[in-house]
Amino acid sequence: MKEKANTKPTALVKKLGLGLFLAAALQPAIASEVREYRQHHMQDGALVIDTSDSQVTLTPLNSAALEVHYQRDGMKQLPSFAIAPKNSTKTAQLKADVQAQLSVSEDALRLALGDLTAVIHKSPFAIEFERNGEPLLAEEHGFFANQTMRGFRFALQENEKLIGGGQRVLGMDRRGQRLPLYNKAHYGYTTESEQMYFGLPAVMSSNKYILLFDNSATGTMDLGASEQDVMQFEAVAGRSSYIVVAGNTYPQLIENYVDVTGRQPMPPRWAFGNFASRFGYHSEQEVRDVVEKFREEDFPLDALVLDLYWFGPDIQGHMGNLAWDNKAFPTPVDMMSDLNQQGINTILVTEPFVLSTAERWDSAVAANALAKNLAGQPKKFEFYFGNTGLIDVFSEDGRDWFWNIYKDLKEQGVAGWWGDLGEPEVHPSDTVHAVGMADEIHNAYGHRWAQMLFDNERAASPEERPFIMMRAGFPGSQRFGMIPWTGDVSREWGGLKPQVELSLQMGLLGFGYTHSDLGGFAGGEKFDRELYIRWLQYGVFQPVYRPHAQEHIAPEPVFHDLKTRNITREFVKLRYRLLPYNYTLAFENSQTGMPLMRPLFFDNENDLALMDNKDAYLWGNDFLVAPVTDEGAREVAVQLPGGVWFDYWNDNQYGGDMARVKVDLKTIPVLVRAGAFIPTVPDMRNTREYSSRNLRLDYYAHESAAQSSGYVYEDDGVTADAFAKGQYQKLMFAGERNDEATRFTFTREGDGYTGAPEGRSIELVLHNWQQVPTAINAGEQPLTIVSSEKQLSNNAAWFDKRAKTLHVKFAWDGSELPLTVSH
Repeated sequence: MKEKANTKPTALVKKLGLGLFLAAALQPAIASEVREYRQHHMQDGALVIDTSDSQVTLTPLNSAALEVHYQRDGMKQLPSFAIAPKNSTKTAQLKADVQAQLSVSEDALRLALGDLTAVIHKSPFAIEFERNGEPLLAEEHGFFANQTMRGFRFALQENEKLIGGGQRVLGMDRRGQRLPLYNKAHYGYTTESEQMYFGLPAVMSSNKYILLFDNSATGTMDLGASEQDVMQFEAVAGRSSYIVVAGNTYPQLIENYVDVTGRQPMPPRWAFGNFASRFGYHSEQEVRDVVEKFREEDFPLDALVLDLYWFGPDIQGHMGNLAWDNKAFPTPVDMMSDLNQQGINTILVTEPFVLSTAERWDSAVAANALAKNLAGQPKKFEFYFGNTGLIDVFSEDGRDWFWNIYKDLKEQGVAGWWGDLGEPEVHPSDTVHAVGMADEIHNAYGHRWAQMLFDNERAASPEERPFIMMRAGFPGSQRFGMIPWTGDVSREWGGLKPQVELSLQMGLLGFGYTHSDLGGFAGGEKFDRELYIRWLQYGVFQPVYRPHAQEHIAPEPVFHDLKTRNITREFVKLRYRLLPYNYTLAFENSQTGMPLMRPLFFDNENDLALMDNKDAYLWGNDFLVAPVTDEGAREVAVQLPGGVWFDYWNDNQYGGDMARVKVDLKTIPVLVRAGAFIPTVPDMRNTREYSSRNLRLDYYAHESAAQSSGYVYEDDGVTADAFAKGQYQKLMFAGERNDEATRFTFTREGDGYTGAPEGRSIELVLHNWQQVPTAINAGEQPLTIVSSEKQLSNNAAWFDKRAKTLHVKFAWDGSELPLTVSH
């Protein structure tokens, strides 16, 4: 421990003014006395400080993340839900990686982790944070608590923008908003919503930090609404801690954040296929007929979702039965087996409510599975679906009872789970759970439910990836494979408009698979062909492709008119052709936390105006997508983050700050970055047929992109942790241009996987190509330049003069291969 430190005011203190900084720390309205430092010690790598009113523990989580936990005698604390548990090996590695250095002076302590430093002022006690020696964030008053509320106050800088709070429809910058923190259904929302299914008590700042309040209780996050320069978190109870994460770039910030809260494991490959889903399929025969309709209409299909009619003939009166209605589904095991043989996976909806009239009520009571009332008896309350109780997923008895139901269904052939109403939608405040009252843990209910499913799935089938779709959760729920959706959106143009904003906001804080019910869910008096097509077109470039709606207007494209079917079929098939690209995005997400949908400001971090764009986004690194959300639109103004972009449909070029893209009903603005490689594969009936044996690479040549690279990640699509086990292949390609030639290099890494092609036929398509090349060589072998597309075969090339594309086809055995196209 160092005994000397710089005692001069830090940069942020100077910026705010020492008087303002100290005056803020007093805040007589919040605390009756000034918090003062008493003493400190190090314990298990954490800095523990005793103050005049609390004990403060600063725990390094990595070199850029720190938890600050205030505790007072007599104040109940809950365990962290947000922080991913570290196994013993990981913990040892963390201690080795994070060499926290403590410096002590008369006035302050400095805890330096590497990228992040906490400066703890002794009198009055206050903590501020620096990144690489520059001011980042400071407590304004810091921790406060009284009999009814606890929380924190932080100073906001003048031009700071704040993204966060989870699902809300408020615009990208949430500064100036006061956000309820209570997961709550918002049925039929459109262009405004301050409170929805999946809130997150966290923000990402334009100053490149994430601040997470690790508290699951009912509360509020005030982002400069009540006081312009103060961010305040309030909760009625819960854990009194916060986590600060820093990063030099936004992608690095996200990676540091998911290192703390947990990385999302890769879902099974079939999760990227097309889903048949509605509210809902009433019988086994209907299921079989729907699947047959998809086959007849030549629509690929990977999953079928059964809503609540699988366990009862009516909407009301059956919740909690969670057993097949044998009148409507006489042979469910055979049905699911038949679907599986066709490559179609069955997903069942489940809810955490058990009606007192349900067949399982007595079993749930006997198993001590239900949350209690204040008298210690199973809590009953009225709900739209009937008089009900709520499974206590915070109790071991509740989890065991619930899992036994899932286990039986899994053995019957169910491939994935859909957890609905998990806010919970109705959750009386006087409900008693194993770890506390409803209002203490409400926002972590879906989180704990998902954890129960994930942990048991991995224990039962350790080699397989689970599929878990949930409507609500908490920071860190992504580590349980949670796939959220944006709830019961209205089936109108106003429902489509906020979907980009909702997915971006969630993806930046760990939930990269947030998606919408394609076509809209709620209401709608009649079928709106244009709206429906636009929504399904957008769906190609969102994480999960799942049309879903109330059944009075069919959500499945196969039941609509010929024009609708023809347009949507091509987009569904495009979704499948793009599997190598999309699956690689899933791999990147599993490794770094990078969302599949990314905001435009990732491409130009210094342009704060880009942070406000909620209408366009990056799909991975190389696509820029702007859904059409206005009826009758024939041109869309698309903000660009810089660089040169190509229209995916016709190769038109755009640059500058804005592109005006012409559209018809068959297209939406989809742009490709200059220098990008876009991999695609041939059509398939479902993802079980996926193979890159014939791989097409579209390369977008431009003088502004002299060097570029890309890769495709592949595994068997099923095995859990395939990459960590070495059961994968990475197909890597790079391009380099000069005046004489464009040179490509193809390499491969990884030990391979079951079903990997022994060799591949590559068709490299060079866009924006102006003339027939003088020569093409794959390694030492010259390629033949043919005069027509019909003559194109391996080791040949064809120049399409009209489209200005050069098609180069060659066999690749996976060994390093240089390919040169001489100009």
